Amino acid sequence: MKPDQPERNSTANAPSAPPSRNLVAAVDQSRQQLRWFACFVFGLSLAFALPLFGLVRYSFTSGLNSHIILIPGITFYLVWLRRQEPRPAISGSPALALIPLALALVGLKAVLCPGETAGSRTPEDYYALTTFCYLALGWAGALWFLGGKFLIHFLFPAAFLTFMLPMPSAVRHGVEVFFQHTSADAAAMLFGMSGSTVFRDGLVFQLPGITLQVAEECSGIRSSYVLFITSLLAGYMFLRSPWRRTSLALFVIPLAILRNGFRVFTLGWLCVHVNPAMIDSPIHHRGGPLFFLLSLIPFFLILYWLWRAERRATPFGGPVSDVQSPGNSTL
Repeated sequence: MKPDQPERNSTANAPSAPPSRNLVAAVDQSRQQLRWFACFVFGLSLAFALPLFGLVRYSFTSGLNSHIILIPGITFYLVWLRRQEPRPAISGSPALALIPLALALVGLKAVLCPGETAGSRTPEDYYALTTFCYLALGWAGALWFLGGKFLIHFLFPAAFLTFMLPMPSAVRHGVEVFFQHTSADAAAMLFGMSGSTVFRDGLVFQLPGITLQVAEECSGIRSSYVLFITSLLAGYMFLRSPWRRTSLALFVIPLAILRNGFRVFTLGWLCVHVNPAMIDSPIHHRGGPLFFLLSLIPFFLILYWLWRAERRATPFGGPVSDVQSPGNSTL
């Protein structure tokens, strides 16, 4: 007679559910959240259709804010560039969504109940306010449906959307006055270095045979703004170090000042040594793009120097975002 065999535990030996089911369920849920967010953005865009359409029309007539129509496409391209990277798992953050939601409600109150400021509000101020409300509600929806970690992963593209806001009139005036006076200082330095005979009285330069005044229109705010946006994009795409990205963006300020001063100096030198009629030449009225292209030379040289220095510092290193952590999932 054989000894009794212990009964086998059928429950312990039963095949367990494949672990991939949990992953598939998480991916399906994440995709569902993305669909809900897409529907939210579509509905939000319909609600703001009139001010957004007005913003597009305004951008076609504004020299300073003509870049606005390009911002959504650039943002989509920046997100598309990171499509292969591992992304954090989607998990809504309703508490964080209340912060941009509150800001949007304050902005909507200012739009719907302007009070005494309604008559003095310029088109750029109105579209800046309505576009801010639109973006703030969009960020609130992103936090609600996708979560804080997901939004931080795409923080630069999300923040880059702020350039859809037209520059408010008060900010524009302050920037123009700043570049107006600093450009005059740079022009005075160049006149002094060249040994030119010049007498300066604030923004007025008295040269032999002609008097020049640096007006607000000579501030070069449009080209400086475009160059600043370009520096942020170039730093994000080609540099990894935050301080190098910041250095590239800050370099635009002295570069813009020097470019504007060089433009004033060039115009004054031509009026003295060539013909005073150069004050009405195309180099004065339509020479902005030419001097902007000249400023791109030192800009790209600095960008290349920072890029080479970073490669020498980390020849085999990669960005931290390239490393997939256990909690990340690719959709």
